[in-house]
Amino acid sequence: MDFTDVSPTALRVFREIAERGTFTAAAVALGYTQSAVSRQIASLERAAGAELLERRREGVRLTSAGQVVLRTAARVLDDLDATARELAGLPVSGGTVRLGWFPSAGAVLVPRAIAALRRSHPTLTLVSREGSTPALARALRSGTIDLALLASAPPFRPPDAETPALELQTLAERSLRLAVPSSHPFARADSVDIADLRGQRWIAAPTAGEYQLMGVWPGLDERPTIAHTARDWLAKLHLVAAGAGITTISVALQDAVPPGVHLVPVHGGPQETRRVLLAHLPGPLPQPARVLAATLQTLATDSSAT
Repeated sequence: MDFTDVSPTALRVFREIAERGTFTAAAVALGYTQSAVSRQIASLERAAGAELLERRREGVRLTSAGQVVLRTAARVLDDLDATARELAGLPVSGGTVRLGWFPSAGAVLVPRAIAALRRSHPTLTLVSREGSTPALARALRSGTIDLALLASAPPFRPPDAETPALELQTLAERSLRLAVPSSHPFARADSVDIADLRGQRWIAAPTAGEYQLMGVWPGLDERPTIAHTARDWLAKLHLVAAGAGITTISVALQDAVPPGVHLVPVHGGPQETRRVLLAHLPGPLPQPARVLAATLQTLATDSSAT
């Protein structure tokens, strides 16, 4: 095993594959050809003297040796990036924390966290990005983010099956609501029975993996009529406001609901709840990440109390 000649490029390529899950996605993200990506990984595996990635039909998975190399790669690349920032004269005194978040967290929780940190820790730099649960779990394990806000629905399974398990903290647990146009008959009711949802026109996310039928009330006992599809929650709500159909939303987003939309509880079936989780790798968090974690916990607790 000889890492003396391993280039930062090979480490970046390896980390990108670990995060993206495929050689193709990493090549696109980096602007490389797939053959160039393959060559970098081949050189890294020669230096390690071991296979680092298990090639599967659905993508790649880190081997035990790959997990060891990834931890080193993340540390080396973070040091190089910090050095580059310092040489460029960018502020580093307060530290940097990298946050990933599920789409609707960008409506309320993330902006409030940014505003709170500006007041309490003005020298701390927060960088963030939206992502799906699988993508954010891979990003945590590849070291490209420090913390991830994840949404979880019953039966509340772990975000991935890798080891060691990610550390998870429940920040909030909120009930699901039906979002209807203000002119809809449901908007005049205190609550709606699940049986009354039959025959409605739904606005849901496209049927694909984790997005399957998001926006349709869970447990509906008929094949739903999907009038419109959209992944973006705000687009779905504006379609609701336009009278195009109905959808579901967590009550945690009620402060961001546009005019023309009314939220209604649903009864007659299992209680539908959604959790907001804060995830990170096992072990102590760096100080900037601890500050952000505490801020998110405070904001989520305050929000739950209202």
